[in-house]
Amino acid sequence: MSLPPGFLEDLKTRLSIAQVVGRKVTWDQRKSNPGKGDYWSPCPFHQEKTASFHVDDRKGFYYCFGCHAKGDALGFVKETENVGFMEAVEILAREAGMPVPKRDPRAQKQADRRSVLAEVMEQSAQFFRLQLQTARGSDARDYLQRRGLPEATQTRFEIGYAPDNRNALWQHLTGKGIPPADIVDSGMAIKPDNGTPYDRFRGRIMFPIRDARGRCIAFGGRAMDPNARAKYLNSPETPLFDKGRSLYNHGPAREAAGKAQSLIVAEGYMDVIALAQAGFDHAVAPLGTAITPDQLHMMWRICPEPIIALDGDTPGLRAAMRLIDIALPLLEPGRSLRFCILPEGQDPDDLLKSAGAPAMQKLLDGAQPMVSLLWQREIEGKNFDSPERRAMLDASLREALKKIKDPSIRSHYTAAIKELRSALFAPRRKQNWQPGSWKKPVKMPPSAGTKSSMLAQQGANLTNRLREAMILAACLRNPAAAQEHESVLERCPIAAPDMQEIHSALLASLHAALSEDQASARLIELVHEKLGYDPMAHLMTLPPVRIHPHLKASTSDELSAMVLKEELVKHSAIIGAEQELAEAEQDLNDVANEGLTWRIQQATQAREKATKAEIKASANSSENRENLSQHLQKMLDDQIWVKKKR
Repeated sequence: MSLPPGFLEDLKTRLSIAQVVGRKVTWDQRKSNPGKGDYWSPCPFHQEKTASFHVDDRKGFYYCFGCHAKGDALGFVKETENVGFMEAVEILAREAGMPVPKRDPRAQKQADRRSVLAEVMEQSAQFFRLQLQTARGSDARDYLQRRGLPEATQTRFEIGYAPDNRNALWQHLTGKGIPPADIVDSGMAIKPDNGTPYDRFRGRIMFPIRDARGRCIAFGGRAMDPNARAKYLNSPETPLFDKGRSLYNHGPAREAAGKAQSLIVAEGYMDVIALAQAGFDHAVAPLGTAITPDQLHMMWRICPEPIIALDGDTPGLRAAMRLIDIALPLLEPGRSLRFCILPEGQDPDDLLKSAGAPAMQKLLDGAQPMVSLLWQREIEGKNFDSPERRAMLDASLREALKKIKDPSIRSHYTAAIKELRSALFAPRRKQNWQPGSWKKPVKMPPSAGTKSSMLAQQGANLTNRLREAMILAACLRNPAAAQEHESVLERCPIAAPDMQEIHSALLASLHAALSEDQASARLIELVHEKLGYDPMAHLMTLPPVRIHPHLKASTSDELSAMVLKEELVKHSAIIGAEQELAEAEQDLNDVANEGLTWRIQQATQAREKATKAEIKASANSSENRENLSQHLQKMLDDQIWVKKKR
């Protein structure tokens, strides 16, 4: 529809955008200056605690410095009310006291028709609500009580009852003067080709479905008869109801989600009602079908990262896996999904009754990012013991990642999948250790060219392992410092099998622990859960770690951070020098020259510099340096002599 010239401008000038926005936000009185038309508040479009959302009342625009949402009063109503352009115009016009110009005849007819059908649905909701209180609704009331839905909850969700009668609603509505055609078009009655129309819902507990504006647009009915053909029955699609563009409990959940800074997506009506009873008012449900792209966009308007809480059974898992393919092409920066998979055989209603709200909250807090579920889907139940099978996995992952349109998100997904793939296919060393104790790994006999090398001596592996243990202990004591050095920590060469396991579990749990107050205790707990034993207790079995003055539980963050930084630098330098020496030894078997001599000297100096503190602490430090120097010189002399003999 085209509006008369100047109508929108006139509408905007009559309205204060601060007044329109003020219905949805709370102004920050410290930052706002109403006298200058300058208003600030937390953004209603993304979750935050600071006031980064700015409204310029004089210019009539809003802008968020966090999520970059911007627009005028009309755009604000469209986004927050989830309505179309003309509906937003009508909302603002009513508020401004302006008559909306007549639409074109066809559009006006459609709007009028929807209004008529909405009235039919409202009358039906009232009828069902009254029937629940009659003698015919006694069985339904008993059922609701057994399901743990008290009268207050029934009233809150306007739960009703459709009598087990072919024309109870039909007679009620026609008796109120509603035309039969309107009842049929609303979906509340079925008209056979030949015969009298009859009620669609019979012998069912009725759940009204309302849109974001609060209009009753459809119903869901739960059969009382266990032998009914369909346990749940929804209204058909009508001019008023599109099930792929609707959510159960949409309006109330949208308001609650702003306070909770979260949105829960459950499977059905009873799940949403059970969650609301337990204090999780920010829950919605799709209407008997798989989640559609339109529903995803509706959820993202409410919350940038909804939590999909699905039943812990096979259909629930399959629904989660299907949703991944729907969501991948729609991902945008800051818009994604998390998945909360409930225990097997349970839905939210079951879990809340058996374990309570704290157990549900714990599962929600541990919801997995979508990339984790994508990876699980691709590898679950499969064997990758051949190059061909691994190549098949790579091809499948590439196809999935190609669906992501945003290049930045696709890049991050690719990096995350690469890490998971490396962990899956990384060569696993034989682990001959037990939690809480350690045995020296079985050593391969040194090659002929390294029999006399100090790099092959027995103490080297133990010394490296002690440094690895100190690094990991410092990380567990100070997760913030571990995050600061995360990139270095990821590349840190960890050789001891038990330390490798702790290292991997620590990196996987680090970010989850940092979100909590007692980060160190939480990190140890998370790593404990992954490994099945206490990582700190295991590290403390090594005396140098146990007696280290800066690795105790009472150590300040500053000192533990210093230990971590020093040990990381030292360990990387020593391992790098050892690798350089090992390569030099191999090169000596081929050719010796001045460049090689220089390499060995530089590597030796780097190793000595890195181990300076350790060598000083040793009683025979001079002897160690002298032995190393003599050994390297002998290697050079011998190889040069062989070279000359040739």
